[in-house]
Amino acid sequence: MRIGDAAAAAGTTPRALRFYEQRGLLPPPDRTGSGQREYGPGEVALIRVIRELLSLGLTVEDLRGRAHRLHLLAADPPARCDSGDRPGAFADVVERRLALLDAEIERLTRLRTSLAERAHADAADGTG
Repeated sequence: MRIGDAAAAAGTTPRALRFYEQRGLLPPPDRTGSGQREYGPGEVALIRVIRELLSLGLTVEDLRGRAHRLHLLAADPPARCDSGDRPGAFADVVERRLALLDAEIERLTRLRTSLAERAHADAADGTG
């Protein structure tokens, strides 16, 4: 299938597919005789995995360092992310991302608590 059809099948745009290819997340696809990109079901599955991982908060750089393993997550059934301490495994980047999310949740919780305390104090003294 051509780039527009592959993008639609994966829920994205042709521009995103070209971006993934330029950044090394998606291997260069086969080309037709006229030079158009040609994608198959395997590439569409890989594009869906890339989109899902990016939507979960991983970055293009996180994925680029593991691009050679992304196809494992597109397999049926997918490989596990915590596949050990091997170079290029996903467990390290997932743990790092979880730690960042935990820190952000803690920061936002403190911010919310401070704001709520301030709002209640202002209301109690009649200034808010």
